Amino acid sequence: MVALLGYSRQQIVSAVQDMYTAVAEAPASPFHFPVGGKASEQLGYPAEYTAELPPALLGSFAGVGYPFRADAIRPGNTVLDIGAGAGNDSLIASRIVGPAGRVIALDLTAAMTRKLKQSAERSDTGNLDVVQATAEQLPLPDASIDAITSNGALNLVPDKRRAVAEMFRVLRSNGRLQLADVVIHRPVSVDCHDDPRLWVECVVGATIREDLIALFEDAGFEEVATVGSHDYFALSPSAQTREVAESFGAHSIELGMRRGERAPSLPRQWSRRLDPRRWLLRLRRRGLLGLSALGLALLSCYGTMALVGLLPLLGIGLTLHEGAWAGTIAAFVLLTLVALAGGYRYHRAIGPILLAAAGSAAVLYALFIDYRAWVELLGFVVLGGAALWDLHRRRREEARVLGLERPAAG
Repeated sequence: MVALLGYSRQQIVSAVQDMYTAVAEAPASPFHFPVGGKASEQLGYPAEYTAELPPALLGSFAGVGYPFRADAIRPGNTVLDIGAGAGNDSLIASRIVGPAGRVIALDLTAAMTRKLKQSAERSDTGNLDVVQATAEQLPLPDASIDAITSNGALNLVPDKRRAVAEMFRVLRSNGRLQLADVVIHRPVSVDCHDDPRLWVECVVGATIREDLIALFEDAGFEEVATVGSHDYFALSPSAQTREVAESFGAHSIELGMRRGERAPSLPRQWSRRLDPRRWLLRLRRRGLLGLSALGLALLSCYGTMALVGLLPLLGIGLTLHEGAWAGTIAAFVLLTLVALAGGYRYHRAIGPILLAAAGSAAVLYALFIDYRAWVELLGFVVLGGAALWDLHRRRREEARVLGLERPAAG
């Protein structure tokens, strides 16, 4: 496929609606993701639940897991199903809550909500309400819901942080949330997040597992636990989708959690979001650790050199331990080399590693054997070229897997 960049949020939403309208109206059509009763069975839904579902609704099942494994719903609860789709999970939840409870099935797609409304009316399901709305703006009062269930919806939401905040807002204190969604081992880094076709592939919009959990914890959810995991994309009939998923480590997980009594303060939320450990992991996953380490090596070398030259002009004396200085520079240079060597498992190109080794050797030679300023500078230039080459190969490989360009010859 070819990516058409520059799409608006509304165009992405429209692409998602179009896809799931097709699932609602023509579930027997070929899709890149598993659909129907067989898919629900493969994901772990017990027969006693699916046997009582209307065949027309079960045929449009498009979930990615079995969120009920988290056991968040109790008899008498008021339950919100976010991204309800054809409503299979909503109907299961309506049986669990019983006549004393209530289920609100919320979905973005008009065709899905229409299909569920018609089925609910035919089966006289009195404790089920169907609403068309977005997860980013839930049309419900604060603290009005006992439990939330969601299956394969959050990865299709552009503003996930806002959606999670909305879940926290509408849940009552200590309310429960059960969720099945798509996660990835490493993020999509090429410039394709605005391509609607790739959003409905379910990979571009997916989140790193640890980042998804952090989203909920940042919002004030507690006891976040992974209760299940599936190689969801192995069920896909599309070879391209299976290849894309395998490349990014895409799979589905099931989470259970509890809403805390109050949302964390803004300073606490930002302290969590700015945690250096998170940023280090993000740099590594996005292939930017090598460039970042190189930047620190340059800063420790030439930045310190400039500082030593400028401070005496301000009347400030500075004694520099040359061994410690050289050791710091060397440590960042070696970290750059190690980070670039790690890129081989993504792009299988030895060139950036060999170039990085040559640049690192030149810098280390100048630092510890025979200092020549031009040798040191040349080493840094070569190392920078290797870092940019590695990044280019990573992005090109991602683009190839996503179908954004043809594989390069050679």
